[in-house]
Amino acid sequence: MTIHPLDLSDSANVDTLAERCADIDILVNNAGAIPGGDIQAVDEKTWREAWDLKVFGYINMTRRFYPLIKESGGGVILNVIGLAGVRVDPKYVAGSAGNASIIGFTNAMGAHALEDGMRVLGICPGAVQTERITTLLKTKAREEKGDENRWQDYFAGMPLNRPAKVEEVADVSVYLCSDRAAWLTGITINVDGGAANR
Repeated sequence: MTIHPLDLSDSANVDTLAERCADIDILVNNAGAIPGGDIQAVDEKTWREAWDLKVFGYINMTRRFYPLIKESGGGVILNVIGLAGVRVDPKYVAGSAGNASIIGFTNAMGAHALEDGMRVLGICPGAVQTERITTLLKTKAREEKGDENRWQDYFAGMPLNRPAKVEEVADVSVYLCSDRAAWLTGITINVDGGAANR
């Protein structure tokens, strides 16, 4: 495995990555770090910086890699988006709006992709049991409950009272990128245990 540590919020680095990794058939766009807060809490500078990485990062990666993958025989672009684009939240307004934009972008890019030997899809995971969510919830529990060990209290009300396991999200991603999902493009799938419809 080769790692290329680059800041993809800088579009020049997208070109650098494309030069280093031109011969690929699957691209997975997966970025985060859009801060929480309502319209008054997230200032313009913070909003733009967050979107430069996730929204414009996905757009620029797709713009650069779609023709490369197409020219090399076709493949898949999978956007890992997030449930906030489906279940919008005014207290996470920059993330909700950004994820909704990427859902629209994914659907538009994928609609005619089969004609190019390509597929473009997205997944919208809800909460996933990662080190990041554990750290965030421990901080929240310390601030709100006075005890960081109560971080799992925030899982109450989730499907099965827990977040998704990383493997559950990865399994869906692998399937969507495989030939077994050859007729799927221009869609996003919620990987949320039904949370979006609750």
